[in-house]
Amino acid sequence: MSQLRLLCRFLGLTTTAALVAGICSSSGADDHDIRPRSSAADLSQPRQTSGRLVPCGDGDGDGFIATDCGGDDCDDTDLEIHPGAIDWCGDGIDQDCSGADLNCATDHSELDWRGPGTCVACHSDEAVDVHQSVMYQWQGDAPLMTNGGPRQGKDRGGVNSYCVHILGNWAGCGSCHIGLGALPSEDPNLDQIMNIDCLLCHQEEYRRRRDGADWVPDTAAMTITMDEAVKTTHRPVRSNCLQCHAKSGGGDAVKRGDLALAQIDTTDRDFDVHMSVTGADLLCQNCHRVNDHRFEGKGSDLRPSDTATTVECSRCHPDKATSWGHDDEEIGRHVDRVACQTCHIPFYAKDAGDTTASEATETHRTWLDTAGNQPPIHPASRKANNLIPSYRHWNGTSWNAVLELPVYVNPDNGRHPTSFPEGDVADPDAKLYAFKYKTAVQPMADSTGRLIALDTSVFFATGDAEAAVHQGLVNMGLDPDQPVSWIETETHQMLNHQVADHDDALECEDCHESTTRMDLQGELGYELNGPQSVVCTQCHGNEGNPDFYEVHDEHVEDRHIDCARCHNFSRD
Repeated sequence: MSQLRLLCRFLGLTTTAALVAGICSSSGADDHDIRPRSSAADLSQPRQTSGRLVPCGDGDGDGFIATDCGGDDCDDTDLEIHPGAIDWCGDGIDQDCSGADLNCATDHSELDWRGPGTCVACHSDEAVDVHQSVMYQWQGDAPLMTNGGPRQGKDRGGVNSYCVHILGNWAGCGSCHIGLGALPSEDPNLDQIMNIDCLLCHQEEYRRRRDGADWVPDTAAMTITMDEAVKTTHRPVRSNCLQCHAKSGGGDAVKRGDLALAQIDTTDRDFDVHMSVTGADLLCQNCHRVNDHRFEGKGSDLRPSDTATTVECSRCHPDKATSWGHDDEEIGRHVDRVACQTCHIPFYAKDAGDTTASEATETHRTWLDTAGNQPPIHPASRKANNLIPSYRHWNGTSWNAVLELPVYVNPDNGRHPTSFPEGDVADPDAKLYAFKYKTAVQPMADSTGRLIALDTSVFFATGDAEAAVHQGLVNMGLDPDQPVSWIETETHQMLNHQVADHDDALECEDCHESTTRMDLQGELGYELNGPQSVVCTQCHGNEGNPDFYEVHDEHVEDRHIDCARCHNFSRD
């Protein structure tokens, strides 16, 4: 009953309630101990226990010999109690035989590393919060998705233009998962709780390595010991977040386009005015606020929402969300229809001025060719720096492909979207946003029209795309010998970082006097119903050359004339 009682203790449930809920396991002893078992004891003599003589040995079956038999188990009648056990703080029981119950208010300087239980013993509530979060589950409620089910995520159908799906890439995705190797389960059992790697976010110096299917501390790559690591835990800093988020997709800056390891400590204010140490020097959680280990904010291509609260620039810049918040009145006119990021991120995938590394991002990937012939063999790709964003109207909802459903063809270009933002010029809830645009060549099962989660471990070892697809179909439970097509996919990924200094924001002419950056009258839908001379004179005749903005405001704001009078779209 050891695991049952332990689990119920940190869940705050009685054993009866837990059994009714069906969430506690009652089998097996605690297998998370890392201290060595008792090796020497006198088993020849009986010992006095509860007023009776019993043979010396391991009476409770926990692998440790009683202290009065020469061992180090301080209570050989309870298999929860032995050296190395989790000492649950504040319960009045000395589970680890240290001589006293763990004080919940203990200074971390008194701690020694004993595996995940070192943290969970005092922070059980936090452990449950982490387990239920999107950060651990990689799935959650998806109210902003216009397709798929009510719960979505990386672990529930979510495909992308990088390694397709976690089903074929757990070895790669798991390297940054906050767990220690076990696949996430919605059931908060003890094994799941003990799979949480708190140090990944709370110790800057912590490193880990793969040991079979598990992740273990990589002390050889650390500058401190594990005991020192738990003694000096701290709130997350940029390096904790960016070690994973900047390296997603296969390497530094590969995936998101606006995140790179350089943002950990760059002095280049022009690279990222918010994160640069010479700029605002913000922590990630300054914008992505955290409550109960649930983070605010997500990208347009990410499916689950951890909270209902979105991250808005106006939280720190409240006046800039108003028409009068900018020095230039003409700029203020755009606030209701143009997102802050559109003007303030004129380029992405910039190179930081104080690094030798390239912060180029991936713009295309194909699994039909390789980037080398020595394992790990990666798919061929194109990367680029200093890119002009792609611009689309976005109302905050997205269509994101899911593994269980067929992909469809974008009629405008023949590509198959894995993610695109919903909204258009006529949508009153949509603003013009900046996005990274990425394409990829990926496999699709002809029989179902579904993308195939090719097995990346096969590809990385051999470079054989056909073999990787074959194993991917097996993993999906589909006929591995069925016809397969290679299609080009596309994705839009919202840009939020690498904000430029305000002096480098876009000027009016960048958008209105050129189609190099954005095609307002073509691609973005602002075309007139005819030549300007015809559109204007249909009502006014020839009245000279009045100020455009004055005339526009009179029509839209004062007279409430519908856009369709002049344009080929309508908007309330």
